[in-house]
Amino acid sequence: MEGRTKVAVIYYSATGITYQMAQAACTAAEEAGAEVRLRKVRELAPEEAIRSNSGWHAHRLETQDVMEAQPDDLSWADVVIMGTPTRYGVMAAQLKQFIDATGPLWAQGLLANKVYAGFCSTATSHGGQEATLLSMFHVFYHWGGVVVAPGYTDPSQFVGGNPYGASHTSNNGEVAPDDIALTATGVTARRAVLMGTALRKGLGDS
Repeated sequence: MEGRTKVAVIYYSATGITYQMAQAACTAAEEAGAEVRLRKVRELAPEEAIRSNSGWHAHRLETQDVMEAQPDDLSWADVVIMGTPTRYGVMAAQLKQFIDATGPLWAQGLLANKVYAGFCSTATSHGGQEATLLSMFHVFYHWGGVVVAPGYTDPSQFVGGNPYGASHTSNNGEVAPDDIALTATGVTARRAVLMGTALRKGLGDS
């Protein structure tokens, strides 16, 4: 097995909540020894809608230098960690649009045998966090990926309490991720890197 485990953190964020969680995932993955790419998916909302929300507009300016995700980021990575706000209990359309363009990679088997994990945010405490994570996992199953969840493998998870992946309640974007959410995101990322590295080694020895 040569080189470091490659991790792509791919996210969508309107007002910056999932972006902050994505940054936490990157930091944890790098601390675990991985080579990391942070990528945002393309915004689909019309300019008028973005400018009507000051937080949305400000966040777009804040992250204008973050590179947009490309299919190559998926084929490059050994581990893919995706993040999204919920939209009616499923992932945001922007992330789904990116996923829907991956057919050629899927057809070539280039998305299989990788580790996948996820994180999300919702406006309310019962806003569909687990359902949103599962909506991403369904895609990973179709790709032939290995889904790695944090479970209760770290004491902090008994505080965060979401064994599917990191999650946060933002109160409609008003509440930034706290230490509980950012710690859970770090646990999710580190576990994905750990399992991704083990899978690379195992496949290399087979």
